[in-house]
Amino acid sequence: MTDQGTQPGATASTDPSVLVVIVNYRTAGLTADCLDSLTPEVAKHPNTQVTIVDGASGDDSVTDLQHHITQQGYAGWATLLPLEHNGGFAFGNNAAIRPALAGPEDQRPDWVYLLNPDTVLRPGALTAALNHLQAHPDIAILGTRLEHPTGEPQHSAFRFHSVLGEFEHGARTGPITKLLKQRVVAQPIPEAPTECDWLAGASVFIRRDVFDAIGLLDEGYFMYFEEADFFQRARAAGYACYYLPSSRVVHLVGAASGVTSHETRKTKRRPAYWFDSRRRYWLTHHGRFGLYASALAWTLGHAIAKARDGLARRPSPYPPHLVRDLLRSTFFPKRPRLAAGFNPPAQPQPTPAPQPS
Repeated sequence: MTDQGTQPGATASTDPSVLVVIVNYRTAGLTADCLDSLTPEVAKHPNTQVTIVDGASGDDSVTDLQHHITQQGYAGWATLLPLEHNGGFAFGNNAAIRPALAGPEDQRPDWVYLLNPDTVLRPGALTAALNHLQAHPDIAILGTRLEHPTGEPQHSAFRFHSVLGEFEHGARTGPITKLLKQRVVAQPIPEAPTECDWLAGASVFIRRDVFDAIGLLDEGYFMYFEEADFFQRARAAGYACYYLPSSRVVHLVGAASGVTSHETRKTKRRPAYWFDSRRRYWLTHHGRFGLYASALAWTLGHAIAKARDGLARRPSPYPPHLVRDLLRSTFFPKRPRLAAGFNPPAQPQPTPAPQPS
């Protein structure tokens, strides 16, 4: 496939209909910035509607976002859907997708665009994606380029997880990575439209017939691994994923989840739901043997990395208690905390996103 670029001439009459879904949880400022970045895109593509799902934030998110929608004149294309409890990323997205796909045929969106609240669209991002999809009607799933505010690209196109891939990820050591380069989950960032196994859910277009064929996102995942699960099910049904670098979206890594920070490079202890999701993914797609083998492979690789860092007298870049938490969740899991209504610890309100240039 070759890059068709951003082609002029897109009009409302030829545009597909798009439902943009943004799930907010105590990040109203970021969500408002994301909406603002969508405004010029929606003006060029009026067949676009946006649903902001609030996952029972319990703060002023609903009031603040509704005020922002009203005051900025977004009510014609943006709606707010408050939920009674926080069921996680998949649950929140499904709350908007399910009724949209269940409506009359002429009102069902052609595409669902999953968009994180901690994102800001660069000018022309939506146009580039829609033009590429129109030029390549065989594409069913398309992810955009994610980048830091500086323009530095982020990994958002991936290979499926494997036991050898877990060993490489744990080791992160040159010779091992070179030997297992075809198993590295985070593949090199593509510079041209490229097929990949799965995509980061922060900015991804999914054609409606994919949902018709394989169902919605699995709500058994509170957060993390739900994208890998969904796209692995899509691949099994014959749908491929593509990555488009000409559609650029700023992603403030960790600003919504609070798990990591690109600017400070500090990593917090991974929450229990991350390990619950990891366990669910491996059991679903690789069975119990795969789950156990993956944990042991990662731990062995991690031991190599720790020895390397110790010899080099480098500080550990890993989250606290990572090995203990991984092995305990794999071999001695507690009762899963994935039921609807589970709320993760509240995160501080992040600094509003910078406006794109």
